[in-house]
Amino acid sequence: MSGETQTTAEENKVRYRRTQSVTRAEEITKKESEQRKSQPDKPCHRPRDSLFSWSSGFDNFTGLVNWGFLLLTMGGIRLVLENFIKYVLAQMPPDYVHFLTVVFELARYGIRVDPVQWFTVLTGKGEGEGYPSVLLVSYALVPVMICLMMERALASDIIPESAGMAVHIVNIIVLVLIPMVVIHVKGHIFSLVGAMTVCFIYCILFLKLWSYVQVNLWCRTEKKLHRHSRSGRRQSITIAQLQNDRVEQEGERSSNGSATGYSNGKDKVPALVHYPDNLHPVDLFYFLLAPTLCYELNFPKTTRIRKRFLIKRMLEVVIGVHIVMGLFQQWMIPSVRNSLVPFSNMDLTKTAERLLKLAIPNHLMWLCFFYLTFHSFLNLMGELLHFADRNFYSDWWNANNIDTFWRTWNMPVHKWCVRHLYIPVVELGYSKVSASVIVFFFSAFFHEYLVSVPLKTFKVWAFTGMMAQIPLSFVAKYMETNYGPRWGNMLVWASIILGQPLAIMMYYHDFVITNYNDVLV
Repeated sequence: MSGETQTTAEENKVRYRRTQSVTRAEEITKKESEQRKSQPDKPCHRPRDSLFSWSSGFDNFTGLVNWGFLLLTMGGIRLVLENFIKYVLAQMPPDYVHFLTVVFELARYGIRVDPVQWFTVLTGKGEGEGYPSVLLVSYALVPVMICLMMERALASDIIPESAGMAVHIVNIIVLVLIPMVVIHVKGHIFSLVGAMTVCFIYCILFLKLWSYVQVNLWCRTEKKLHRHSRSGRRQSITIAQLQNDRVEQEGERSSNGSATGYSNGKDKVPALVHYPDNLHPVDLFYFLLAPTLCYELNFPKTTRIRKRFLIKRMLEVVIGVHIVMGLFQQWMIPSVRNSLVPFSNMDLTKTAERLLKLAIPNHLMWLCFFYLTFHSFLNLMGELLHFADRNFYSDWWNANNIDTFWRTWNMPVHKWCVRHLYIPVVELGYSKVSASVIVFFFSAFFHEYLVSVPLKTFKVWAFTGMMAQIPLSFVAKYMETNYGPRWGNMLVWASIILGQPLAIMMYYHDFVITNYNDVLV
């Protein structure tokens, strides 16, 4: 019996040792978590794994069954429409049928995948002399450094709070306007890929700098309140007392951790950064590279890089880019081009058939892009930067209504909207409905920004589509309440699968008419 007990103890010891050697995203001490929650920066991150990671233990993929059924149904409807069109052609005069047959032969796809073209396009085909997209991305460092200098000035009471915040507001607004003005005026020297990259990076910087400024404002306000309450308790503070307090704080920091952020003791609790010690270029640029839009003074971090996990994510990024580009070149481009004439002539039957034909490759590419971005790339960046909160997405595929989908599919943006827009608007006295409408309006603006500015085609289709999510959410809730959650989930999938290709067809039509109407005529 004692031998069995000893064997069990040894097995537990081995198992414990193996468990300790594996650095999962959840590795953080309880003491550090409690310390972080007490900080004035309102931390919203906690260590956790992405749902597609084996270590997450998540296994609820019920919504994917509805997705498969819906795709099969749409494929069947498209075949019915195609056969109907062929039947109509059979009733036409022979000369007209011969003409359309030649058109269809010319539109036959063949093998269109060409990796050389991918490399040419991604490395700046169509860019003017000097690669203006690269220059514009490099210029983004200027508003970043202006933001840091203003925060340091505000922390040191060099400038008034109102003046500093006015400079911040102007800085981040100009940050968004720069791509709009430059691409509109000098659009002929920008490639489409370059313009899209510039707009995407500037949008990310806008959201990150907003969060950076707001969090530092919270910390500064809390510090001033603490200072006033402290002065209320003690009317006279000598210089010697201030020096003693500083010595005690430095002693606490040296005992809590070294320069690397970890203590020498057994607990290895990271030393917390306090305001204004966070106002440093290293801290700011770590946040700009981190896979999050919400700033904190102390992000949860892992203790080491998992090499096997890192290699898997790198391979997924490389393979995923090739798959997305292949789908786009082989399937998407021909489908979009063939939709131009039926859409221009408002031929509803052919337009519906082209919409369904475009929906499947577009949706597959969107799914690949989602996995490539939110799981592979963001986990890759998180692993390299020891960033522990890997909650980049939730189980949006199981969403039973539109509201749940928008709360779960893009968690970095959702956290930002709730933390920096929704809650502050509610705290100003507005209702939750009004705050939700403001959030959707804000999101609709940036959806339109990311499409219209690179295309230099200023329409409102993306904006309208986003604002249409508000009444669609009521329809989805009605379906969920009266017909069951499965029908609500089906409506969510249908809006995703059909909404995007419809927007693509409209933007492609307007882009061609705006830029190549003379050639077509």
